[in-house]
Amino acid sequence: MLVVASLSVYGIHRLVICYLFLRYKDQRVQPLRQWEHLPLVTVQLPIFNEYYVGKRLLGAVSKIDYPREKLQIQILDDSNDETRIVLERESKTLRKAGFDVAYIYRKDRIGFKAGALAAGLEAAKGEFIFILDADFVPPPCVLLETIHYFTNPKIGMVQMRWGHLNRHYSFLTRIQAILLDGHFLLEQTARCRSGRFFNFNGTAGIWRKSCIETSGGWHYDTLTEDLDLSYRAQMGGWKFLFLPDIVVPAELPVDMNGFQSQQHRWTKGSVQTCKKLLPRLWKSDIPLPIKLESTVHLVSNFSYLLLLLLCLLILPNSFAATHSAIYVLLVDIPIFVTTSISILFFYIVSQRYVNPNGWLKEVWLFPMLLALAAGMSINNARGVVEAIFNHQSEFKRTPKCGIKSGFNSRRLKTRPRYWPLCSALPIAEVLFAIYFGFCVGMAILNGQWFSIPFLLVFLIGFSYVAFLSITFWLQRWSILSNSQDRQKEVIA
Repeated sequence: MLVVASLSVYGIHRLVICYLFLRYKDQRVQPLRQWEHLPLVTVQLPIFNEYYVGKRLLGAVSKIDYPREKLQIQILDDSNDETRIVLERESKTLRKAGFDVAYIYRKDRIGFKAGALAAGLEAAKGEFIFILDADFVPPPCVLLETIHYFTNPKIGMVQMRWGHLNRHYSFLTRIQAILLDGHFLLEQTARCRSGRFFNFNGTAGIWRKSCIETSGGWHYDTLTEDLDLSYRAQMGGWKFLFLPDIVVPAELPVDMNGFQSQQHRWTKGSVQTCKKLLPRLWKSDIPLPIKLESTVHLVSNFSYLLLLLLCLLILPNSFAATHSAIYVLLVDIPIFVTTSISILFFYIVSQRYVNPNGWLKEVWLFPMLLALAAGMSINNARGVVEAIFNHQSEFKRTPKCGIKSGFNSRRLKTRPRYWPLCSALPIAEVLFAIYFGFCVGMAILNGQWFSIPFLLVFLIGFSYVAFLSITFWLQRWSILSNSQDRQKEVIA
């Protein structure tokens, strides 16, 4: 009961976010004025082994509509494969075209992405820093539509909304797109326009250089350097701005292993940041409403640990005495509404505004969204536990394949250049799927019909996540085996 009640708090918070979004959605912020002379902007491109998308990124950056004499491009390359050759060649091409391009290569990769950004900042010429990850494709108008907001000297960072280049690539990418749309459109907009703290998302955002420097610079003691610096800057008095109408598209992970790796990093890093900054937050003189919202934001990923604990307690609870009708009405139904229905409402609202003419076509995916969240609970709970016990791990990038590369994770025919990391998690996910299959059977035998839809969400979620992971394992093994066989033929 205590676990479910705790999860209900997160559900109530989602409803609060929906309320704040609906209340402030029309209160758009306009620049104080236009720059008389456009400021110098440094575009930082942190890259590590991005053979498929590095060239595309540089091509898109070269098409940004901004005076070349006011634009510096920094290629922050930590690669240890052929990506380095591609980036060096493209940087020379851009220089010949008249661009100010700085190619900064690091062999040690100290600090991972945060270390690369810090190294680039030391050599940055611009007053403003536009950061783009390798898989993003900025529209040409992006700087001219955003830079004027910095005429307000209190603005330290402007974040744009992520779009999705491969939204319709697969069932998995469609669900990921809905998840991210909810975060960006509802959470970021609600927090920004209601005066609460929100975070830079690691890419597709512009920083005032002095904001980074006066806030202590980039730290790499957490896996979410973006969240860390965001809170330090806002606690220092800087204002952030989110622009939901300016969209910078990027790629979504196309396989379950890559998606799990990304989610693990984000979950673990956010808990690390929570441990680091939450005490400092409460010691500050920030208004109480902002403290409360920031606390829920920073501790939000602990919900995965609670969700996993709930999974383990479901079967013992099924043997408990049957609840009365009054108990179901006053306890079970309100908890169901605050945990499950609140999530569905949250994403319905986001899709209604992201795709006003076609959002109804996405409704059928929402139950599967709940299932995927349940199936990811083992992976994400592992990130929470690792952060709690200070287990150190490196920044593991999410492999991207490039939309034009023809790569398809469902029909792998040739060995790709990058493999997502494999783990033993699918074994645990299979065991949980079997466990919930047994729970569904017990619910049928005991006539607990109200609990069956809830149990099916977990059964489908764990089965789906395990199936995609194991399928990718088998495809990888098959391709590697065929590659080894061909190598033996060549040697013979």
